[in-house]
Amino acid sequence: QVTLAESGGGLVQVGDSVTVSCATSGVTLPGSTVVAWFRQAPGKDREFVAAIFRSDSNKYYGDSVKGRFTMSRDKAKKTVSLQMVNLQAEDSAVYYCAVGLNLILSSIWTPSRYQYWGQGTQVTVSS
Repeated sequence: QVTLAESGGGLVQVGDSVTVSCATSGVTLPGSTVVAWFRQAPGKDREFVAAIFRSDSNKYYGDSVKGRFTMSRDKAKKTVSLQMVNLQAEDSAVYYCAVGLNLILSSIWTPSRYQYWGQGTQVTVSS
C-alpha cells in the first residue's frame, strides 16, 4: 500500500519562497519508479512540475518552473521536497505528489501514467 502525504505550502507573496514536502510510505521501488510533483490551478489541467527517477539523481522540470523550482529527496526519510523561489501569481495551485511505477522518460510528463497520488497542498501567491 503506497501512501503519499504532502505538507507545506500556504499563502505567500509574489517573489517569496516556499517548500512543499511529500512523505512516502509503502513504496517498494524498481529503478523505473518515478516520484513527481504536479500542480493544478482552478479550471486548468494538471501540470507537470518536476520528477526524479529512483534509479538516478537526474531531475526533470517543467518549462514554466525551470530555474526557480528545485526538487530534492531524502532517501533515509523517504521524503521528497520541492523548493520554490521567486514565486509568481501563476504558480498558485494545488501541488500534488505522485508516484509512477515502471515509467520511461517520455511518459513522466503525463498525469495519467501515475498510479498513486497524495491529497495535495495549496500554494497561493498573492500580489
